[in-house]
Amino acid sequence: MGRKFFVGGNWKCNGTTEEVKKIVGTLNEAKVPGEDVVEVVVSPPYVFLPFVKSLLRSDFHVAAQNSWVRKGGAYTGEISAEMLVNLDIPYVILGHSERRQLLNESNEFVGDKVAYALSLGRKVIACIGETLEQREAGTTLAVVSEQTKAIADKVSNWDNVVLAYEPVWAIGTGKVATPAQAQEVHAALRKWVHDNVGAEVAASLRIIYGGSVNGGNSKELASQPDIDGFLVGGASLKPEFVDIINSATVKKN
Repeated sequence: MGRKFFVGGNWKCNGTTEEVKKIVGTLNEAKVPGEDVVEVVVSPPYVFLPFVKSLLRSDFHVAAQNSWVRKGGAYTGEISAEMLVNLDIPYVILGHSERRQLLNESNEFVGDKVAYALSLGRKVIACIGETLEQREAGTTLAVVSEQTKAIADKVSNWDNVVLAYEPVWAIGTGKVATPAQAQEVHAALRKWVHDNVGAEVAASLRIIYGGSVNGGNSKELASQPDIDGFLVGGASLKPEFVDIINSATVKKN
């Protein structure tokens, strides 16, 4: 069975009520392939989650941008996975490079977060990726393997995991990994999963690409055999997000 294409939109720390209404309006009117071809998930800031969920078309889903590493309690400013269950938010993005870099979330901490969210029935978009210094030093594969291992050490069932490879040097910079560069890392990640987790998981795990994806480059990236979709930042706030969703048809053909 083929891996269903996955397109996530990470809105990050952006949006007002009016802007959110406009973005959702564009998505609701969009002509895109059916759920059998592509899974679409958008991730608004926490304060807009129930609002977006109430307005958004039923074939698109919502994701939180983060959740706490364990059960809620005295953790000011954090949101627990239990709250996501309560609000019926199916997905959560964890380990995004901005949190790893700005908030010093370690590989192990991210692995614990992923395991905890999964234990409560949430689906996880788990992010990994190397910095420019690491790429230039030739350690890309070592870095992403280590980040993936920290998740694999804590997770036994990968059915609800989507792995997002996001080279940090390509996020919001306008620089994009070439389709060949992205494919090389995706293929290496799939091999790592094959060798360290299992052949079945490697075959079914969706490994998506993030890093300055836009309407212009999405089709070429989507044509790579080991790229199973995208996690989109800035472009997910614009109408071109629909073009990115439609790049899923490349796989169908």
